[in-house]
Amino acid sequence: MELADAQSLGFEPDRLDRIGAYLDEHYIASGRLPGLDVLVARDGEAVYRHTAGRAREDGTPMAADTICRIASMTKPLTSVAFMMLVEEGKVALDDPVTKVIPEFASLGVYAGGGGEVDFMPVRPAPVMRMVDLITHQSGLTYGIQNRTNVDAAYRKARLDGHASLPGNDHFVEQLAKLPLEFEPGQAWNYSVGTDVLGVVVARLSGMNLGEFLRTRIFHPLGMVDTGFHCPDDKAHRLADAWAYQAGQPPQLFDPAEKSGTRRVPRFESGGGGLLSTTADYHRFCRMLVNGGAADGVRILSPKTLQLMTANHLPGGADLTQVSKALFSEAYNAGAGFGLGFGMTIDPAKALVPGSAGEFYWGGIFSTAFFVDPVEKVHAVFMTQLYPSFIYPIRRQLKTLIYSALATSRA
Repeated sequence: MELADAQSLGFEPDRLDRIGAYLDEHYIASGRLPGLDVLVARDGEAVYRHTAGRAREDGTPMAADTICRIASMTKPLTSVAFMMLVEEGKVALDDPVTKVIPEFASLGVYAGGGGEVDFMPVRPAPVMRMVDLITHQSGLTYGIQNRTNVDAAYRKARLDGHASLPGNDHFVEQLAKLPLEFEPGQAWNYSVGTDVLGVVVARLSGMNLGEFLRTRIFHPLGMVDTGFHCPDDKAHRLADAWAYQAGQPPQLFDPAEKSGTRRVPRFESGGGGLLSTTADYHRFCRMLVNGGAADGVRILSPKTLQLMTANHLPGGADLTQVSKALFSEAYNAGAGFGLGFGMTIDPAKALVPGSAGEFYWGGIFSTAFFVDPVEKVHAVFMTQLYPSFIYPIRRQLKTLIYSALATSRA
């Protein structure tokens, strides 16, 4: 990938070079991360790229075209797909979810039980709306939260978007048997809501989710390496995934040669199933930073994107006030949540340089991206270490990137 002149786009090149030096010293040389790839851009043009370390246990180097598991960085893509259908009038944010998912007609709120006994009869719940799914205010959860008996039931049924689930119908039927954590719209909890949204996209479009994403987003934007499995002709580019071990080197977690991501999944997880590359996600971010269009292709209107990147938490709250999640891909202070994106409300509370209105997300294998619509800056970070909350690398990256920005547009 050819880089634009950083200085002409308002960056100081010597300060950009600090990014790679810092990552190499603190993460590659130390063995914290096996490999990584980072790209920084302004006005949609890449101005900095640093690739280091290894993609596989056998020493295969991390490369510019290495394919990574992006996990929850799937969520913004599914959310964009849903909003494309909103723009077409096929669904509305305030529609009841049961309009497309009738299996949810009898959902209620947890009233006790679970664990070693059956759940108690649920309390009646207000109608769950589409906006509750896309903002994680639905009352659904993730088994990985590991806090409640409802979470435990999700783990038992493998409902965290697992590729081996028999398919969309099975997924929603099993969810419908379990209680909600809270009444829809009353709190924020990181959840499988975006997986349900992926089922909505599939049912409304008449395509499976992967086909919709491929034909409506990936192909138009030139995202040639993004999909729900890694085909054989690209298998040599798939990275291994590692798991953190306290006081020890990362342990090989999902070797590329045997990875389940090599197979076509039975269930396409709109919340976490995609593979991608730095270059592909950069193309997605170019569209976002440019108000919904890139290279002559419009995916969303600017006003739809503005709606998606506004804070939709009740009363303009931040996540410290309304989040029930033990785990999510966001730091809570100064952070709101939009329609599929985390977003910065107050950089002073976040204690990291940036702009109010930035939006972002990450994946549990420590991948991340952010888009700053004020400065027209975006960045994509790829690595493969599970889980994502071990190191503060996302905050460190933002600090390094903004410290290299010499010309502000605020």
